[in-house]
Amino acid sequence: MNEAIIKEKLQENFLSYLAIPSQSDEKNPNVPSSVGQLLLVQKLEKDLEDLGLVDIAINEFGVLQAKLPANNTTYNIGWVCHLDTVDVGLSDQINPQVIKNYDGKDIVLNEKENIVFSTKENPEILSYMGDDIIVTDGRSVLGADNKAAIANVITALWYLKENPDINHGNIYIAFVPDEEIGLRGVRKIDFEKFPVDFAYTIDCCALGELVYETFNAASGVIKIKGVSAHPMSAKGVLVNPIMIAHDFISMLDRAKMPENTENREGYVWITDIKSDVLNCRIDFNIRNHDKEKFEESKTYLLDAIEILKKRYKSAEIEIDIEDTYANILDSVDENNEVAIENLKDIYQKLEIDPKIIPMRGGTDGSYLSTRGILTPNYFTGAHNFHSNKEFLPMNSFYKSFKVTVELMRGI
Repeated sequence: MNEAIIKEKLQENFLSYLAIPSQSDEKNPNVPSSVGQLLLVQKLEKDLEDLGLVDIAINEFGVLQAKLPANNTTYNIGWVCHLDTVDVGLSDQINPQVIKNYDGKDIVLNEKENIVFSTKENPEILSYMGDDIIVTDGRSVLGADNKAAIANVITALWYLKENPDINHGNIYIAFVPDEEIGLRGVRKIDFEKFPVDFAYTIDCCALGELVYETFNAASGVIKIKGVSAHPMSAKGVLVNPIMIAHDFISMLDRAKMPENTENREGYVWITDIKSDVLNCRIDFNIRNHDKEKFEESKTYLLDAIEILKKRYKSAEIEIDIEDTYANILDSVDENNEVAIENLKDIYQKLEIDPKIIPMRGGTDGSYLSTRGILTPNYFTGAHNFHSNKEFLPMNSFYKSFKVTVELMRGI
């Protein structure tokens, strides 16, 4: 099939999904956290029906699952893509622009608001001169994270329908909400309807990126109840929870915080503090690629709280730590490593230079790995995720699609 036709289909699908605002809302504890995600998943349900998939169902949490039955006996493979775009304080209305045959100059994203995409600040775009590039209008993220993945998978399924001679095993699809706010949606998959040997996400950036190593992650809360007293009679009585929080934070290593770490270096991140004269709450995250060091960080924080309890005997101090996802690499074994080897072989076949990186974050695959489903992650082709300067070169997008088709057909 003509490359230009496929690119046109990819772009058409991508733009149609961008037209449905689907930011997740961290303040809403429900799954899905936004109406837009339900609207998007309803459109995708119709798209999957048109493509001939079976066992199509949307559950009460807005998770859409479906199956393309096998026409040969190869692996059972899954794809998981998230419905939500991230809320970083920008507009939830995405107005994309397609820059044809990019000429290497600065791009005026929004003339009215004087928002310019500067090549000096974003020199990586110069590698895509001559390519068609999809950008924002400067008022929102683009949403390639993760609607480029959705368009990729839908277009690949369309390609299989148009080419019925291509052999493939059972292909299972799960479109899930609320990945951006703690991987909430992937936990709501009906795993009895997702009997895969392994799965894939398409949730990282530039051409060639390949991820099968992510953080181990935990989130935690410290609750401190002090003792209130009037200042005139406070001596020996008043226990200020804010000062206890200060003591706790001073026990942390500043060199092991996000702003001072990179690559495989882990961290503890204080994300929020709320307090009055009696009660204080501290929210924090723990991240580390190394499982042993991850556990050591948890132990250190628990020990720190014990010290504070002895120091402030009349205060009530509690800590709760909950694991949220795991390092994909820890799930690799001789039975499932074929999922990674297939990706590497396909990259070589398509002459894509692999950029294997330890992700300083997690994907839906980081949770799936805790369920025994190895889920490597590969590139959408986009740059600058979570930014109004996010952009997607069409040639990279097309190569990501080609990887998906090759994975579906087997090698």
